[in-house]
Amino acid sequence: MSYQVLARKYRPHSFEELVGQEHVVQALVNALTQQRLHHAYLFTGTRGVGKTTVSRILAKSLNCTGADGQGGITATPCGVCDACRDIDAGRFVDYIELDAASNRGVEEISQLLDQSVYKPVMGRFKVYMIDEVHMLSNTAFNAMLKTLEEPPDYLKFVLATTDPQKVPVTVLSRCLQFNLRPMAPQTVLAHLRQVLQAENVPADAGALRLLSRSARGSMRDALSLTDQAIAFGAGSLVEDGVRQMLGTVDRGHVVAILAALIAADGADVVAQADGLRSLGLSAAGTLEDLAGLLQQMAVAQAAPGALDDQDPDTAEAERLAALLPADEIQLMYSMALHGRQELALAPDEYAGLLMVLLRMLSFRPQGAAGSQASKPRPKTAATSAPLLRPQVAQTTVQTTVQTPLRTPVSLENNSAPAALHSVAEPAAPLSVRAAPAMAQTAPLPEQATSGHSARLRPRAVEARTAPAPVPASTSAGQEPPPWMDAPPAEDEGGRSDEAPQFDAGVDDDAAELSSKAYASTSGSDVALQPTALGERWAEQIRPMGLLALTRELAVRSECVGVEEQGEALLWRLRVERESLRQPALKDKLQAALSAFLERPVLIELEAGIAHDSPALRDAAQLQARQRAVEQIVVEDPLAQALLAQFKTARIVPGSIRAH
Repeated sequence: MSYQVLARKYRPHSFEELVGQEHVVQALVNALTQQRLHHAYLFTGTRGVGKTTVSRILAKSLNCTGADGQGGITATPCGVCDACRDIDAGRFVDYIELDAASNRGVEEISQLLDQSVYKPVMGRFKVYMIDEVHMLSNTAFNAMLKTLEEPPDYLKFVLATTDPQKVPVTVLSRCLQFNLRPMAPQTVLAHLRQVLQAENVPADAGALRLLSRSARGSMRDALSLTDQAIAFGAGSLVEDGVRQMLGTVDRGHVVAILAALIAADGADVVAQADGLRSLGLSAAGTLEDLAGLLQQMAVAQAAPGALDDQDPDTAEAERLAALLPADEIQLMYSMALHGRQELALAPDEYAGLLMVLLRMLSFRPQGAAGSQASKPRPKTAATSAPLLRPQVAQTTVQTTVQTPLRTPVSLENNSAPAALHSVAEPAAPLSVRAAPAMAQTAPLPEQATSGHSARLRPRAVEARTAPAPVPASTSAGQEPPPWMDAPPAEDEGGRSDEAPQFDAGVDDDAAELSSKAYASTSGSDVALQPTALGERWAEQIRPMGLLALTRELAVRSECVGVEEQGEALLWRLRVERESLRQPALKDKLQAALSAFLERPVLIELEAGIAHDSPALRDAAQLQARQRAVEQIVVEDPLAQALLAQFKTARIVPGSIRAH
């Protein structure tokens, strides 16, 4: 007798033998017991979960006559009557299986429906089983709608599909739909153990575990892999042989990679990735196993004792779970999942694997601090830090020419392009971009200027209430021309302030010219109240190389006190955001400070508005720098000459950027 594969040999013949689909079995058994039978059933689910098997068991339940030939519809078919044996053997004349993938046309469906007018030959019911029904054409679906809605009493339809989204809703509404779920690895493992015991095949627990995981919820795939493993292992299943057959990564490699990430050892991470390359192991499989281990670690943290104690990987997962905080486990898990999708975009899969691992490493605070030497910034005073003048400031000047220019503009700035020294006669509005003005390193108030800019130094005012003057060319009740667009609103990404006041003695035309051209982009003043403790805290965290939320907590905190408590240094910090006052973030910052200072450190957090945080200091410096750059542009001779030449021109708000 020829060999029969395990997937066919151990196909369930009754609802009691069916595993992993209890929700479907319960519904069908109750319907058969109460004689509440529908005329059409739709079974959905991935491959190898039992759709065809359930259909055959249902057909046997409908046509079983019992061992004595006197039985009726039952939820427990006898398996010995002619109908049960013929259905199992595939020769029952009233049970017809149609593969819609190869019989998808309207002709095949019409031929099948033509036979439905005849009563069953041998059984109690005719059962039409259409597999992969989503492959039918639209005309085939339309042809069967009427019969599917009102079939004869002796006719039952059983439809099966792996893609129910492709089945028309008109068909779905005429069927009872049952979704057969992918089976859990534990369910597959238990069934494989029973099958191998019946076959007298010795098997390691680790080998069965690998097969059950590789099946991905499909019992047929699990039995097919078991057949292959028996042939590979010459009649026995051992873990090393099954792992070699499947090409899976040894859990030891994954544990070593994760240990290197926990230790923040970049050299070890690279060495582990190179080792996988030399062994020819799959990069996608490595990330898959890494994600599985991280998932076990997360479960071990959230629900201690929920993992299977019989799984040898449980102890390793629980040990590693104690070495990583929960948020970093979640972050690494997400990176592993997304990294598998990015492997196809990498130059090769091992380069992609290495980059995913290095990305995980970069989000480890200790690893980043240990592997990257952070250069300390020079100490500067909190309130009197000298502002470095930018080397290049750039602005955009919008203008329109209403009459042809007869005389070229005379400019004294030699850095301007030659094209600006002679302007042709334009026939349409002209947009002119001023050349970069090379700034000097002398202090701002002492800068030497020429022309109008020598007299146009803004005077600081306590309150700005007057709006920027409107050019005279725009009269009341008249829309401004398109080139005189309003400055962007604050919620659109730009900011515009009122025009500054100018010193007395400046002629009216020059004052109006500069007031019209000036539009500050620096916004409102930063509410910084510098203190000595704030400066000490900013200088303390600057060279530490903190990352992610730990850095966010540090830069958003205001130091309100520092004191010695025995051997420990106590920092009292004020933090406004409640999301940053989490114990886990405080512990991370505390550990980073202890490692950096090489002494015990304690941190106490209190709620309140921070008035002197490192973030506020950085914002104040950027604002001062931006205002200095804007003033350079306002006093630039080239900009002043362009504004004087083109009466409707103005400096576009938001166009000034410091380099």
